[in-house]
Amino acid sequence: MIDTVLIANRGEIALRIQRACRGLGLRTVAVYSEADADAAYVRQADTALCIGPAPAARSYLDQAAILFAAQTSGAGAIHPGYGFLAENAAFAERVERAGLVFVGPSAACIRAMGDKVAAKRAMRRAGVPCVPGPDEPLPADPAALRAVADGIGYPVIVKAAGGGGGRGMRVVEDPARLLDTLALTQEEARGAFGSAAVYIEKFLAHPRHVEIQVIADRHGHALWLGSRDCSLQRRNQKVIEEAPAHGIPDADVAALGERCAEACRQIGYSGAGTFEFLYDAGAFHFIEMNTRIQVEHPVTEETTGIDIVQLQLRVARGEALPLTQDQVACRGHALECRINAEDPDSFAPSPGRIDDWAVPGGFGVRVDTHAGPGYRVPPYYDSMVAKLIVRGSDRADAVERMRLALSEMRVGGIRTNLPLHRALLDDPGVRKGGVDIHYLQRWLARRAA
Repeated sequence: MIDTVLIANRGEIALRIQRACRGLGLRTVAVYSEADADAAYVRQADTALCIGPAPAARSYLDQAAILFAAQTSGAGAIHPGYGFLAENAAFAERVERAGLVFVGPSAACIRAMGDKVAAKRAMRRAGVPCVPGPDEPLPADPAALRAVADGIGYPVIVKAAGGGGGRGMRVVEDPARLLDTLALTQEEARGAFGSAAVYIEKFLAHPRHVEIQVIADRHGHALWLGSRDCSLQRRNQKVIEEAPAHGIPDADVAALGERCAEACRQIGYSGAGTFEFLYDAGAFHFIEMNTRIQVEHPVTEETTGIDIVQLQLRVARGEALPLTQDQVACRGHALECRINAEDPDSFAPSPGRIDDWAVPGGFGVRVDTHAGPGYRVPPYYDSMVAKLIVRGSDRADAVERMRLALSEMRVGGIRTNLPLHRALLDDPGVRKGGVDIHYLQRWLARRAA
């Protein structure tokens, strides 16, 4: 039995995990960099250990330091949160070799789903629909490469097989540019992900980004927990998320969810995960699986009433899932706005000290944050300082509740993207719902003009 969990992360997700642990009676160990010494979750942890200076490479990405902290603190498990080492198969292996529990899937599953080509192959075997394109390594012969792209049909997109976070992707509309684009993407992939492996698939011009949240245990049980729409993105980075995906027939989502749960059973997956799809012309196309908790998990929690982080912990300590698929229901609608410390026009980071702080409240309003008055936003990490989540009886109710919540929220001393969120919630297209993944980029271009 696990009684102590080391949280190998920082910011709001570290506090979120800490609260979930407390709800299960588990002790917590916070590891922190010198830049985060005054964070609330550090003060509130049962044990807190500094693991290095501010740069992530010398603290939150230092595997040896984290493992040493776990062993010296008596932790039996490590929860990686999201980002940093959450999808690092080598780290998961080191945790397991040290006799500790990694709160997430096995290293083999992380490795298989981290390779986008291998993931597509596994999903096709499980009957999950994929974006048109081969799930085998690309041929080296230029003529054969051109034949692959011709068979898919232009435009195509070249992607890094080990990529993520919106990096390592380039669209090719002109066949004459295929080989140069391929070489450029390979070099980028080598530098960013340590592997030059890339693949080609059909580029869908106006899709939505739709996700299926799953949770699976070590006893062969897997559930899908509804859908999300994360189409409002800037440069492939999500800005606003919602659950469920608006305007898609429930029967279509249910059929897809069942395939995702079956895929988990087939590959022996355990823990929380997310299947990501492009939805275009009434059809779903698998793009990748995230083998961790995601930033946007609260909208699923709000619509299902399920604490996903606590389920992660319960599964990690060997418990069977405490509910069945027919006990999972989606009620109402939820929205999440990511509040970032950045200029709302240029999107330049805005670190510094918060000197004014007021968060909204009331029925159906939730704020996940580690920040507050006097908090100093460091310049070393992701700029997100809070997630504002609302739940309404339906989407229209949730939109109005979010507009009110945004009007009440104040963050002073630094610049944030609150003005951007307020403007987006006033936009007719956003209020209607169902926009595609390029909508925000077009919106920003019009605003700039």
